[in-house]
Amino acid sequence: MFGIPVTHSDTSKPAGSKHRARAAPDPPPLFDDTSGGYSSQPGGYPAPGADVAFNVNHLLGDPMANMAMAYGSSIATHGKDMVHKELHRFVSVNKLKYFFAVDTAYVAKKLGLLVFPYTHQNWEVQYSRDMPLPPRQDLNAPDLYIPTMAFITYVLLAGMALGMQKRFSPEVLGLCASTALVWVVMEVLALLLGLYLATVRSELSTFHLLAYSGYKYVGMILSVLTGLLFGRDGYYVALAWTSSALMYFIVSAFFADSSHGP
Repeated sequence: MFGIPVTHSDTSKPAGSKHRARAAPDPPPLFDDTSGGYSSQPGGYPAPGADVAFNVNHLLGDPMANMAMAYGSSIATHGKDMVHKELHRFVSVNKLKYFFAVDTAYVAKKLGLLVFPYTHQNWEVQYSRDMPLPPRQDLNAPDLYIPTMAFITYVLLAGMALGMQKRFSPEVLGLCASTALVWVVMEVLALLLGLYLATVRSELSTFHLLAYSGYKYVGMILSVLTGLLFGRDGYYVALAWTSSALMYFIVSAFFADSSHGP
């Protein structure tokens, strides 16, 4: 518990002098210890997520950072509201949903009507409380589901036909899709211009015109399939039949629906 006296035999010091042994002071460190904020990872690297947690806590505690985040959030919300407002000006989501309100039974019956329209009698669109019934409840109501699916199917079928003829390439498929889409837009614009020049009072919307213009792809699909199965003669026979059926359908449905619209 107490230090033990040590007698030195050095003659330069007075005899009998007693000194307490003192340890030599530690040498000063070459570098300061900065490992307090780090974990005991090999190589002295910080623990995973330590810097990120520090930065997040620092940002959350900074009033200026909180103000900037709140301001950015308000700008994003305001921009989203503006986009929705401008979108509703040109495209009515409720009207668009109406044209896609279909079911399997409607699609099957409508495809049969497009191919064999001559036996159909009543072409009037049915109404309930001054509102047109959705397509799944009224066979005469136009829809955009069949034109959209027919357009995609026609492009894929055209690519398959080109592949069978050893002429397929991604560029040709893209060109086919672009050309078909441009023709649809031109047809709708021509119909709108014709209705305007003829001063025909009609409540048909652009969606109605898109639907009637897109129904032609059903006949085009049947024509291409018939041509692949029965050759050139079968293609022209199917093309003549589907063209006349589509003309009869468009005239009957278009003029029956020209005085009504959702």
